[in-house]
Amino acid sequence: MISPMKKFRESEIYKSIFRHKYDDTQRNRALQIVDNVFLHLHPVRIPRHATNIGFTWGMGGITFLLFLILTLTGVILMFYYRPTAQYAYEDMKYLMNDVAFGPFVRNMHRWAAHAMVITVMLHMFRVFLTGSYKPPREFNWVIGVLLLVLTFLLSFTGYLLPWDQLSIWAVTVGTNMARATPLIGHEGPFGPELGMRIDNDIRFLLLGGTQVGPPTLLRFYVGHCIFLPLIAAIFMVVHFWRIRKDGGISGPDTTKKTF
Repeated sequence: MISPMKKFRESEIYKSIFRHKYDDTQRNRALQIVDNVFLHLHPVRIPRHATNIGFTWGMGGITFLLFLILTLTGVILMFYYRPTAQYAYEDMKYLMNDVAFGPFVRNMHRWAAHAMVITVMLHMFRVFLTGSYKPPREFNWVIGVLLLVLTFLLSFTGYLLPWDQLSIWAVTVGTNMARATPLIGHEGPFGPELGMRIDNDIRFLLLGGTQVGPPTLLRFYVGHCIFLPLIAAIFMVVHFWRIRKDGGISGPDTTKKTF
């Protein structure tokens, strides 16, 4: 009697996903992974040091896990939040006081965001200490720096969304620093010479006005929930792909032992 699993493996649906047989040969094992989009990020062989937690700290994987948690909890929070000055704070109070498991979901999102900032910094620190930014990995180091900046921007834009006094004044202080940005800030070096004013510089673009208000909340919401996560996800895919193409996680082990 043919088992259901074997019958499924012989079906056209299975063959359309996994195009190579499971014959136990080195070539087929490689083709199963290389030619499949779901498995492509995983190499056929990995360096022995890549499994050493004392070397990698696991910070890259933990950061990605936190990003997934933030995405899931963020989508849930979007069901109970309206990005308008009239409703934002009231929706937060409703979420914390009346929604079942509302405080749990919101606090999970908040603490995962704090943890992600810490883990991505530790990951960059580990990469620097182990020299993983050196050739041929310079490009991926730049991608990692961009992901670090995107993490900071995600944290900063999310800080305004509760729309309470703490978040409003924190973002006010933060965006006021943008006025001194070189070239694109009206108080920054060469800004006035290039025609930058309070109503057309980078701070005005961020706020949607000359001070924090309802347009600022909407802009930060769109950036936090759509624009920045999409860019971060794209860069993460490139980051993981480059790790594989650069020979896996770099390490002190110069031998070619694998398992």
